[in-house]
Formats: sequence, C-alpha cells, structure tokens
Amino acid sequence: MKRLFAAALLVCGFTGAAMADDALKAAIAGAQRTPDNVKRDVYRHPYETLTFFGIKPNMTVVELAPGGGWYTEILGPYLKDHGKLIAAGSTPDSADANVRKSGERFKQRLAGNPALAKVQLGAFEPGNGVYTYAPKGSADMVLTFRNVHNWMESGEPNMKKLFASVYDSLKPGGVFGVVEHRLPASRPAAPDSGYVHEAYVIKMAESVGFKLAARSEVNANAKDTADHKGGVWALPPTYTNKDVDRAKYAAIGESDRMTLKFVKP
Repeated sequence: MKRLFAAALLVCGFTGAAMADDALKAAIAGAQRTPDNVKRDVYRHPYETLTFFGIKPNMTVVELAPGGGWYTEILGPYLKDHGKLIAAGSTPDSADANVRKSGERFKQRLAGNPALAKVQLGAFEPGNGVYTYAPKGSADMVLTFRNVHNWMESGEPNMKKLFASVYDSLKPGGVFGVVEHRLPASRPAAPDSGYVHEAYVIKMAESVGFKLAARSEVNANAKDTADHKGGVWALPPTYTNKDVDRAKYAAIGESDRMTLKFVKP
C-alpha cells in the first residue's frame, strides 16, 4: 500500500511538473505577446532562462524594472491563475512627477492587454531610494533582466541597499535571478558601456547574504566582443549607431550575457 501511495505521489509530481512546463511554453507562445518582442526570443531564450531559475506557476514573483514589459508579457499570463506577478518599477502613486508619468504609461499598457490584467505594480525607484514593491519575506522569486548596469551609477552603497531590498523581499530559499550584459573579466570596468563584470554582480549579491546557486551560459554570445562604439546599445535591437556597421552588429546579435541564480539561505 505504501509503495502504491509513493508511486501515486511520484506520478502526481511528474504530472505537476509537466503541467507547469506546458503552461510556460503556452505563455511564451501566447497571442498576448507583441510580435517584435517574439522576434527577440532567439537571443533571450525565455523558456530556458526561466526554467533555469526554477519558476513555477504558483509562485509570487517580482520583476524588477520591467521596462517595456518584454518579460512581463510572459510572466503575467503564466502566473495569472495560480501565482502573482509584481511589476516593480514606476507607479502612478510616486512622489516624483516624472516617475508618476512613467508609472501611468506602464499601468495603461497593462490595462490594454487582458492577459496582464492581474499584474500588480510595486514601487521600485533606485534613484529615489524607494523599495516598497513587496512585503518582507513574501516573494518566492525576484527577477531582473539587463538592468544592473543602469543601477551602478548610483554607487556601491546604494547598490547594496538595492540588493538588500531584494534579499528582504524573498522568503528563505527564495531565488534572485539576474541576466546582465557581461564584460570580460580581463577588461577594465567600463561603466558607460552597459557591460558589467560578472564578479561584481556576484560580490554585490553575496555582500547582502545571497549564495550563488548556479550559473548558466544559456544567454552567452561568443560573437560579442563587448567593445563597440556606443557600448552595448550598438547591438540590436537598439542600433544606436544607426546605419553605421549595422550589418556587422546584426550578425553579432544581442549581447553576451551572464545568467546567475542566487538563493536566500
């Protein structure tokens, strides 16, 4: 009897994992995604990246600085029925007028897409020291994609406060997933390039208590030399140099990226 019960639990476990896997694939393939965003999948590997971080559809997930909502379009539908997505960035309630405007635009963007109707907004303003996006110990996972380089200009003390806010928001065992443009370790720091040393990100995370659980090369790009005029923005999709060497940059594709999984003990 015990063996039958154990076998049943095993089958249920496999079934649950398969359903979660199917739900993630469905969210990535969903019609709610902007066609131009879908074109970036070949470089950003959303299925492999989110699977590496260990995402599940019943989690409370925070997306820090969602920008235009590239990953929000995937995470929102995936977490809609059984979990929760908090888009942590600009909100219409900010004390900063410019942040309020940005927050209102993002809120309207969400409202215009029924698949994102349940996405919650959280206040995340590194420039103003506002980190009230989630109650302490409430999140299963915090994710951020290509944002660390933007925060670094605030200085290391503020970076530690930012990383500490992530640590505090997570439950014990919670995951902090980071994807960032990677500067070769042999190259001196280049703050204006958009590229960041992997060792720096690890140092910041570990300084507030995180443990590095795993690294993935799923978003690596050996073609990227990380020394372009105009920095990482010379590459697609930005093409900051316009038509100058555009074919060369198109052939490189998007940047070489670190993909790091940290865990709160």
